[in-house]
This record gives sequence, C-alpha cells and structure tokens, in this order.
Amino acid sequence: MTKQQAPCGTWTSPITASSVAAGATPLASLVLDGADLYWLEGRASEAGRSTLVGSRGELTPAPFNVRSKVHEYGGGAVTVADGVAWFSNHADSRLYRVEPGAQPAPVTAEDNKQRYADFVVDAQRRRLVAVREDHSAGGHYPENTIAAIGFDGVETVLVDGNDFYAAPRISPDGRHLAWLCWDHPRMPWEGSELWLADIMDDGTLANGRLVAGGPQESVCQPEWSPGGVLHFVSDRSGWWNLYRFEHGVVGALCPREAEFGGPLWTFGGSLYGFTSDEAIVCAYIEGGVSKLARLRNGQLTEVPTPYEEIRELRVNAHTVALLGGAPTVALELARIDLDGGRHEVLARSIAQLPDVGYLSVPRSISYPSANGRSAYAFHYPPTNADFAPQHGELPPLIVIGHGGPTGMAASTLKLATQFWTSRGFAVLDVNYGGSTGFGRAYRDLLKGQWGVVDVEDCVAGARYLAEQGLVDSERLLVRGSSAGGLTTLSALAFHDLFKAGACYYGVSDLAGLDADSHKFESHYNQYLIAPPERAEQVYRERSPIHHTDKLKRPMIFFQGLDDMVVPPQQSETMVEALRARRVPVAYITLEGEGHGFRKAESVVTTLESELVFYLRVFHIPVPAGLPAVEIENLPAA
Repeated sequence: MTKQQAPCGTWTSPITASSVAAGATPLASLVLDGADLYWLEGRASEAGRSTLVGSRGELTPAPFNVRSKVHEYGGGAVTVADGVAWFSNHADSRLYRVEPGAQPAPVTAEDNKQRYADFVVDAQRRRLVAVREDHSAGGHYPENTIAAIGFDGVETVLVDGNDFYAAPRISPDGRHLAWLCWDHPRMPWEGSELWLADIMDDGTLANGRLVAGGPQESVCQPEWSPGGVLHFVSDRSGWWNLYRFEHGVVGALCPREAEFGGPLWTFGGSLYGFTSDEAIVCAYIEGGVSKLARLRNGQLTEVPTPYEEIRELRVNAHTVALLGGAPTVALELARIDLDGGRHEVLARSIAQLPDVGYLSVPRSISYPSANGRSAYAFHYPPTNADFAPQHGELPPLIVIGHGGPTGMAASTLKLATQFWTSRGFAVLDVNYGGSTGFGRAYRDLLKGQWGVVDVEDCVAGARYLAEQGLVDSERLLVRGSSAGGLTTLSALAFHDLFKAGACYYGVSDLAGLDADSHKFESHYNQYLIAPPERAEQVYRERSPIHHTDKLKRPMIFFQGLDDMVVPPQQSETMVEALRARRVPVAYITLEGEGHGFRKAESVVTTLESELVFYLRVFHIPVPAGLPAVEIENLPAA
C-alpha cells in the first residue's frame, strides 16, 4: 500500500484525543497470597477509584477507594494474608478488613487523624504493622512512626524519632522486624537506613541495630528469604544492587552496573522475590530497559519476556507475577510459570490498542551533552500506516522532560505519545542527568543543578537529532508539566534553540514551590537547587518568573483554576509578561481542575488545543474539526 504524502502534523490518526482521554486502567499493588494473586485496578468510569480484585472477583465495591495518602504519594495500600484482605480507604483513611465472602469492615476508629501504608500482617500477635502518619496536630508536618494496629483497632507505636519510615518487614518466624527510615533534609534516594530489631513476647521491640545505609547510601526493598535471611537493595557501589545480611555480615549477591531498585516515591514496590532460600527472581534496569532474571549463587540468568519495563513483581516457588510493558505493549499484568514457561496475561491497562501500523517504536539513544557528559532518551519517529512526510520534509520534534524530577522515562506504550507521532511529529522522551536507572553518579548530576542539567540535556537531545538529519531544526518544540514545566520554561528563557513550547501547570517560582510543599518534599529543593543559606539568590537565578524578559518564543499555557500546588498566579504572571512584550501566547484555563487534569473533556481540550497551537505557529494547515485557539500576537502567515 502506497502511503499518502502530507505535511507532518496534518496526518489523520485513529489515536484521537478522546481515546487518550479515555485513558488506561491503572494496575498496581500486586499481592501473592499462596497461589492466589490480587491487585489494584483503577475504574475510570467511577471517578478513578481503585478497587481490589483477585481470584474472588472484586473485593472492595464502590464507594471504597483503595488508596493511601501517607507521604501524599501513597502506595502500599493493601495486603492479603490467608485469604483475608486489609486495605486503606481513601475517603476516610481508615483501615478495613475483608473476610472471604463478606463486605469490608472497619478496623480503625472513625474520624481519627491517622493515615496508614505499607502494612504487613503479624498473625501470631493478631495485628498489622504499618507506617503510620499522624495528622492530629494539623498543618504540613505530621508525625511519622511505625505502629502496630491490633485486629481490635488498638494502636501502639513501635518505632519513632525519625522523620520518615517505610517497609516494615517481619521475619518468617515472627521474631524480628526490619524497616527503613530517613530524616530531613534527605530524600530516601539520597540517604536512608535499614534497621533490625527483635520482637519481644509482649510485641514491643528490643535490640534495635543499624544494618546498612547512611547519609550517602540509599537502601530500599528489604525482604526476608523463606529461611529468615534479610535481603535488601543498596546503592553503596554506585548502583542499586542486591545484598544479604547474615550472621552480622553484609554480602553482595550480584555486583553489576544495573539498578535492582528505584526511588521510593511510593510504598510497597518490589523488584525481586524468592523461589527458595537460595534462589531469587528479580527485575533490573540496564540502559533504561528492564530485564527479568533468575539469581542463584551469584549467577544471573535472563528469563525471556516481551517487556522492556517491569514496574513491580511478586514471586513464589513456581510463579512470578509482574506489571510489564513495552513499546507496543501497554502496561499489563502477567503471570509466568517458572517451570513450564507459560505466560498468561490477567489484565491489560488498555483493552483495545490501535493497529501496530500507527504505533511508533522508540529507539534508546545516548548522545553528548554539556560538560562532556552523555545523556539518554527514547526517540520516537513519526509513524502512520497511511501517511508519510512530503518529499524532502523533516518532521517537527517535541522534546519531553519527565516529572519528578527524580524519576525515569520508560518506553512502555503511552497513547499520549502516540497521539503526536501518528500525526507526523517526532518525540524525544529524555532521561536527563538526575534520572534513575543509570546509577548513583548519573542521578546525582541533578544535585544543585535542577533547571540547568535537565535543560541542557533536553537542548542537547534536540540538537543531536537535528544534526543527524532526523528532525527539522527550525521546528523544535519543548513541553512539560509541573516539574517538567520548569524545564520547559527554563529551556525557552535561557536557550535559543526551541521555537515554541507548551507549559502545563508548570513551576515558574521556586520560592513559591517551597512555601506550598508538604512534609515529604519540604526539603527536596535543598538537594535540587541550593542549601538554605544560598537559596534566595539561586532561586531567583533559576526561577523563570524572574526572567520573563528573556522569553521570546510562542508559548501556550494550560492551568487548572483549582491548582493548590502551582497556583494559577504563576501561569498568569508568565502570560501577562509575554502579552506585554508582544510575544505570541495562548492561555487556557480549566474550571474544576487542580494539579493534573483528570476530566476527559479537559484532556481532549488540552491535547487538541496544543496541536492547533503548534500547527498555527509553524503555519501548517489546521485540519477540520479541531478547536479554535486564540493566540495573541501571532503574526499572519
């Protein structure tokens, strides 16, 4: 079939804004209880609530919403033991219990001010052990502890004194408790500690001792082997690798320049588990791509899968359950028989995928950036089964910097990316310096350099593709949301490469971000920007809101009017500055939206308006059916 030649950006595509808005069904929080598998599934048709499903069907009917708000980002909101499920309900933050065949019943008191996450069942003492966040005092700084919650609802603090806790894990014999903790000003990926204590006959703890970690070592994912040996992941070598603590000695299991863990933004994540005392199944990241493997006696043997991203896995003697995705595979839940190799997909985040002819398959690239370093990204070429560029035409490029900013771009299929590539745009999804998945040294490139290194790597990536003759150097775009909005604004203010940009509820005022921050991230900018004694000066140097005179390129801003994280005033100040300087600008506000757009109509409006904005800026004919967008100060073609 001969493809029709048409200007890039005008191609018709079955991947519509409406199909993007319909979204994917979130899948998360896998739990293996013996041979039974449970997971959380989002319900877009029910205001996005999360429900627990498994072998018994749905266990948490509406209006229950299985979600924790500890650290605001949550995670670790459910566990199942011997067929009994325990979960945190989002609306009231109470813990509930679900017996087989019964409705959820509350465990904790009504109208208390506690939140719970990352809980494990201590069956012999008839209690849960959990991370607890006490909001009784009000304000932004709750008290975090590890607490025991009896099956009768009585609560007892087991561990306190640190700013944050995570991952309480009870040994198989019930005699020991391990946990993670860390303190301000560090985030857990900067420095955290693994502790171990004995559980006494009365349920209290004794003989607490530090196992690993410190101010410059990040520890995550403590787990016990079936035989009672404590394992964990540490970046003491410069990479998040697997270790074992036995007879008072820490030993590395498989030294490798690969990441067997990730940043602790949410609770309950796991990338390894045990098939026996001596055998582990694990996922690890090399070069931005995940692999599944067996680990035994220091030997790592890859297990073939169709996935290039593995977000979570759970293991028993014969089975691994995982959440995985790939460039043509949206995130899905799979169960793999380790003995026979049988691969069964139990749930898909997107039920109906577009034909593969409309899907752009990215390639992982590295390229030179500032100061002699290399950066990494996924390059998506424009792809459409029916269309090709006009003769001699190079596609426009959209550069995306991920959020976090401590995070990682992955290659799992995202319809929001394919919306652009199927219309003739190239996309570069950048893992700039500071991203996870590439070792501690790469992650620390962003230390004190947010708004600099991330921007340099986005600029260098666009320039690299243009020099390779893969994209049009005169049609380079940059877009981002929230933290990525800072990257976008800084790229346009402090560099002269990009021709236009889109900013979704972006950070433009770092001082304002500090003022609005919650406890978990309240000192994050000390790592990303500067210590307190230098903050005022550096914040002013880095905040685009103080450099609006340098913004010369057309921009479109999208802002939720109910946003309490990045208030509308930040976007409005930027827009007014561009108006005053006669720079082309569009500003679209959305009623009833906060920090992140959740309504389907909002997603449709923003995607289609952004597309129209780019087409008009580059004087590309706007296809029929798209909305009119007011762009002030835009010269006629």
